[in-house]
Formats: sequence, structure tokens, C-alpha cells
Amino acid sequence: MKYAVIKKEDVPRWLEHLKKKARLYAPKKKENRFIFRPVKDVREVCLDYIPTILPPKKYYFPQKEKLLKFSIEPFKTSKAISEFEEYILFAVHTCDIAGIQCMDVVFRDGPEDPNYLNRKDKMSIIGIECLDYCDEYANCASMATNVPRGGYDLMLVDLGEKYILHINSEKGELLIKGLAYIKEARDADMEGLERTREAKKKNFKEEFNAPLPAVYDTFDNNFSSKIWEDVGRRCVACGNCTAVCPTCYCFDVADEVDLSLNEGIRYRIWNSCQMDDFAKVAGGEDFRKGRDARQRHRYYRKFKYPVDKFNRHFCTGCGRCTRSCMAGISLVETVNSLLGEKK
Repeated sequence: MKYAVIKKEDVPRWLEHLKKKARLYAPKKKENRFIFRPVKDVREVCLDYIPTILPPKKYYFPQKEKLLKFSIEPFKTSKAISEFEEYILFAVHTCDIAGIQCMDVVFRDGPEDPNYLNRKDKMSIIGIECLDYCDEYANCASMATNVPRGGYDLMLVDLGEKYILHINSEKGELLIKGLAYIKEARDADMEGLERTREAKKKNFKEEFNAPLPAVYDTFDNNFSSKIWEDVGRRCVACGNCTAVCPTCYCFDVADEVDLSLNEGIRYRIWNSCQMDDFAKVAGGEDFRKGRDARQRHRYYRKFKYPVDKFNRHFCTGCGRCTRSCMAGISLVETVNSLLGEKK
């Protein structure tokens, strides 16, 4: 069975079932925004939402993560912390699933990161496909992340009174196994899925003024563009854009020693290339002193460097960087300005 259907009225029952299987995280409304939180009351779960303030990245790549415990006396010893619980991410947008795929590429690239990979192995992903733009900030059509492209166990698509489920893995199969209210999809359901996706095409249009190959080319040719000076003048170096990005993975490592000065814990902590001291090295040299250079670096980390190394862009089109920018810097406007530059 590759596809199944569930009536909308049965989704709360399913959520209760999932809560018993593993720790469950899902989008929940917080004032006029949304956040991923542990599910306590299934009635609070939102399936129709704009991208959450932080991506679900905070669960598989925590903001502050214990790496190991160490002691100094009587011998120098250390023990890695690598025990993780099973958990489920529910109603993840396709743009955020693309972000997870980007992180997979990074942390599987040698040397592999055991903490990330062990935590990822414990995770099940239930996605939900957007049928229209979340809001005016998204650029998912140009990034081709507005449609499912793997990386999930189950995918929900709204067909009106019910959802059709694409079962994409053995994990996904187990999450619905034995549930009488989730039934195998029929031909009429598959036809409904086809009609829904055909109608969806009319709702999305390319946000960039050129296709992706041309976007990649413009980053080859515009490293010294005056546009970076303009972006740098407006930037306030708050770091919001990197904090909310699904594919930013820069981190620092810090040791916290207890009062005995004998034992401690080593942590991995999120960092940001937009911070003033990020590129400072011993001797006081700073390789990216200006905000223009730091903003340029951020864009190149989405559209140039990962394309060269991994053959994929690291912008997912979620719109979080634009949505959260205190200076009103728009990723789409910046890229389109670069595309308009004369070579």
C-alpha cells in the first residue's frame, strides 16, 4: 500500500496514537505566529500554518547540545553523550523537509557527525504539502520545494474532507499499521490527488526573475557587486536570518566546568556568520569585518558554495530570513537585483 486516506475527523485519534508510540512534536499557534512544540493537547495542533518561528531543526540539531562529559582527576577521561529517544515530527512543510535533506548532506559528509546521525535515526517525519503560498515572504516555487521530493516517512495532502497519505518508508508504514480508520486509497482518491496538484500549479509562480541555473551563474559573477554594500548598510547584524534558517549549521564548542574544576560538560552551541566576532582569529585578524561581507557570505552559503560542493542549493524558500529581518532585507529582492546586474 503506497497511499492511504484518513478523514479529517479522525486526525485527533491518530495524533493520540502517535503520542503513545514516541515523543510527538507538531506546529502550535503562539499569538499570531506558530512554533513546533511537544504535543500535550492534540486539539492545539495546527495543520494550516505559516512557517514556524524556528524550523524543526531545533530537535535534530539542538541550539545547545551536550557532546560529552569529562573529568580531569585522577585521570583525564571523557564519555560521549549519545543516547537519544524516539520522536516524531508532525505536519512538517516540504520546505523544511528540504532543509533536513540539506543537513543530512552536510553531516554525512566525512567525517560523519554521530550525534546528528544518531538523533536523525530516531526521528520519523510526517510532512504536509502546501497547496498555496504560506504568505508573501516564501520563495518555494523558485527553489522547487513547494512539492514533496522525498525525505519523509508519510506525506499528508488535503483533499477536502480527508487527507491522502503517501507512505514513503517502512517507518511510515508502522505509524499507521493496524488503524482501521486509515484505509487504503482508492482510484477516486488518486484522481483527487491528481486534480489537487494540477490546481496547485496555478497558485505558485517563480519568484526569481530567472531559472536556478541563471541564479547560480549570477553568484559566479557578482562577488564584488555594489548590491552587497547596500545590503550591508541596512543590516543590523542581529543574526535573526541565520537563527531561523533551516540549513544554517555553524556552531561553536564550549566547555563548562563545575565548581570543583575537576569535571565538566562540552557543549555544541549554534553560532552565526552574521555576528561581529565570527570570523575573528588569533592575532585580531577578521576575515569578514563588514556587514556587507557577512551578508554576502550568507547568500553564497545558499546559492554558490553548497552548489559547488554538494550539487544542491541550501535555500529552501521558506521565507524565514525575510520574514524575521529587522531591517526588511528581502532575499528575493536581493537575488533579483543581482540578476539585473550587467555582467
